[in-house]
Amino acid sequence: MNTKIDTVSGRARLKARRDPYWQRTNRGLFIGFRKMTDNTDGTWVVRYRADNEKQLRHTLGTLEQFPASERFDQATVAAKEWLSHLDSGGSNDSCTVMDACNAYVKKIQELKGEKPALDLEARYRRWVQCDPIQEIEIRKLTRDHVRAFRRRMVAAPVKIGNSETRERSKDTVNRDIAAVRAALNQALQDGKTTTDFSWRQPLAAFKNVSKRREVYLDREQRKKFINHAPTDLARFIRCLCMLPLRPGALAALTVADIDVRVGVLRIGKDKSGKDRRLKLPPEIASYLESDVQNRPASAPLLARQDGTAWNKDSWKKPMKAAAVAAGLPDGTIAYALRHSAISDLVHGGLDLLTVAQISGTSVAMIERHYGHLRSDVASSALSKLVL
Repeated sequence: MNTKIDTVSGRARLKARRDPYWQRTNRGLFIGFRKMTDNTDGTWVVRYRADNEKQLRHTLGTLEQFPASERFDQATVAAKEWLSHLDSGGSNDSCTVMDACNAYVKKIQELKGEKPALDLEARYRRWVQCDPIQEIEIRKLTRDHVRAFRRRMVAAPVKIGNSETRERSKDTVNRDIAAVRAALNQALQDGKTTTDFSWRQPLAAFKNVSKRREVYLDREQRKKFINHAPTDLARFIRCLCMLPLRPGALAALTVADIDVRVGVLRIGKDKSGKDRRLKLPPEIASYLESDVQNRPASAPLLARQDGTAWNKDSWKKPMKAAAVAAGLPDGTIAYALRHSAISDLVHGGLDLLTVAQISGTSVAMIERHYGHLRSDVASSALSKLVL
């Protein structure tokens, strides 16, 4: 009976069966080919037993990323890489897509803190935990699995009312895809699989969908915004105008986070996940001084009238009402104030590295969204070169 698996024609003549057909390549090392039905490509496995040790198996998948004529050779290469991984202390335990996501959450928690880890956990709970892909072992993951998963993510509607829905924006889908891709890439780096072929292309981001935040409020518009807001919200808005922080980061500040005496503000809960400190000018430090006096260290620095901290649910409606009353453009939200403050800093000539450090983001992100504002600064600098 023919059992050759190292050629396409040899595999084509194999009878379908549950058990793999094995071919020895080295001492104790066998490459296996499983052909469950006559009309499938089959899957590849590895079997290894060292002297006086238990037998280990490792699934390589379909190897569909390679031409059929090269798959046996590629299976041999992957088998040797797997043995090298085991020799260096790697694990042969199975790892599902959900396992990879959970492991990545723990890693980010250790590296960046609770906030970014919770964000990832929420994304995985929404998109992976309730999807069939969660139970698939990464080593058995195929492009078809991942493409179908992506289609389900893109097709999921967003609720905008009790009964109304809208399509998800591609920019939002990109952020969710990036979270899943990061978990799988970490699993690859940790040796849970030997290739990223199944997700590298299917989980690629949509291109040219990220837009600059176009709602810019000038100083007079910002003043109108403040004047038409309730007193407690007005202080919150004014601070967003003076400090280019994310609204959530500003709302999370406590009395303990500011040292008015030396004018230093610690931002400890932000998207970056790392503490950073801002040296405040005397005017801003003096403005915040009344929020500090005779209040416990754990109290919100900028509290609502009832003493609780602001959050997006509590500021959303009153901000919208204040924006409408002030006659501000549609789309005026809390983030528009951060965008406006960063725009002024960049247009004013502050170097992008400092702007990035103050606002808690990367230079690349500042360059991408605000680099066009440097044109006047560059023009002024070039004019000085005229002889």
